[in-house]
Amino acid sequence: MGGFNLNQVMQGIAVGAIPVLFAITLHEVAHGRTARYFGDHTAEMMGRLSLNPIKHIDPVGTVLVPIVLFMMGGIMFGWAKPVPVAFGGLNNPKRDMIFVAAAGPAANIVMGVGWALLLKLVIMTGLGAGMAGEFLFSMARIGIIINALLAAFNLLPIPPLDGGRVLRGLVNETIGQYLDRIEPFGLIIIVVMLVSGLLWTVVGPLLALVESLILLVVGL
Repeated sequence: MGGFNLNQVMQGIAVGAIPVLFAITLHEVAHGRTARYFGDHTAEMMGRLSLNPIKHIDPVGTVLVPIVLFMMGGIMFGWAKPVPVAFGGLNNPKRDMIFVAAAGPAANIVMGVGWALLLKLVIMTGLGAGMAGEFLFSMARIGIIINALLAAFNLLPIPPLDGGRVLRGLVNETIGQYLDRIEPFGLIIIVVMLVSGLLWTVVGPLLALVESLILLVVGL
């Protein structure tokens, strides 16, 4: 019977830490920088446009949850502190909200392509045969998965997820006000979907699609 292997756990965390930190940090920075482009400087004034992960770490979402999920045999998934955006400060709040919200998942897809390019390089050069190559191979694979998962999950049309924000910017004001009333219960809806198994039923196919598109772009 296999026991707890601390060395194996530490190796897994070492491989996954960089992809997870980059994925959640750049996701939030993309929101903030896009908001600044469209007129809202809230994130900039609060120092949240930095690429330094320490600025964005959430003790639970960035540290505790990824480690616990990994130790339970799951995917290292997490989140950073949300970048503050004052949608009323945007040049055209209803329109610009769409771009600000979509920037996060878009950043994850771009990062996923970057990790896929690294994976292809490792495969084509034969680096995967050595210890360093195995490390890079595993890191790149995790990078693809975590970014595809973050993009897929955040695209769900449930406020306050990015997909919900995009939907809010696309619909008329009557439906928009209905979405506003749902937003305070968004986390509860997500938890219920998670417990019932419905969340993975919805996210799973979208994750597979995003991951397939990332691999297709680089020819893998």
